[in-house]
Amino acid sequence: MTDTSETLAPGRFAPGTFTPAPQRASAARMIAAQGRIEAILLLRHGEQILVNLLIPAAILIGATVVPVLGDQTSVDQIVTMVFSIAAASAGFTGQAISLAFDRRYGALKRTGASGVPAWTIIAGKVLGVLATVLVQIVVLGGIALALGWRISPGGALLGFFTLLAGVTAFTALGLLLGGTQSSEVVLASANFIWLVLLAVLGWVVYAEKLSTPGIWDLVPSVALADAMDGALAATIHPWAWLALIGWAVFAVAGTIRWFRFDG
Repeated sequence: MTDTSETLAPGRFAPGTFTPAPQRASAARMIAAQGRIEAILLLRHGEQILVNLLIPAAILIGATVVPVLGDQTSVDQIVTMVFSIAAASAGFTGQAISLAFDRRYGALKRTGASGVPAWTIIAGKVLGVLATVLVQIVVLGGIALALGWRISPGGALLGFFTLLAGVTAFTALGLLLGGTQSSEVVLASANFIWLVLLAVLGWVVYAEKLSTPGIWDLVPSVALADAMDGALAATIHPWAWLALIGWAVFAVAGTIRWFRFDG
């Protein structure tokens, strides 16, 4: 066999050496890159740290020390409520507002011009929110343990996967709102919806209906808290899980269908 390199003149290369071969990166690489960027942006945002950590921590400490939710409300129920609110803060409110303003100022349009599909942005933002949630788990979980909360290894593992499902649902809902409406509408409605989610969940806990919320499971914050209440005790509440999955499927499908890069 003849070695082609020996037959070429000095300074010459074999045909095709520098032939362009453009192609899209793999889905895993695109999602990882997008997730890394989203995580850095979230963890550097002071306002998001306030909403995602300080407010849930204040609710956790206040509701545990002062029985504002009733004398019969246990630390376990308060913890599930706080984790649900924290997930809603990080996944829904934060993502909806930041995405709407990214669209308004053209930042997201540039991302779309790079050829990144909408589903990659969704997956990347979920990963970014998960990075925030991991910080929430460490901080809020540490405070809860200091306040007397205890959990089994099995409950902790099932609770983590439940929180993951809740974060996916809330993040998709946030992207659906922030990716379809103007920044002014999103800024007002996202905060209002978050307050409604908090109020409804607080009432369910106060009424001692968290383990059997019934129709209130249709509210995503209640569904997540109900699922977490069972998960932390190493059990599964099927209706809560169905509600979470339903919200996630609806929001992901709606985001992929109606998501706009410009606003």
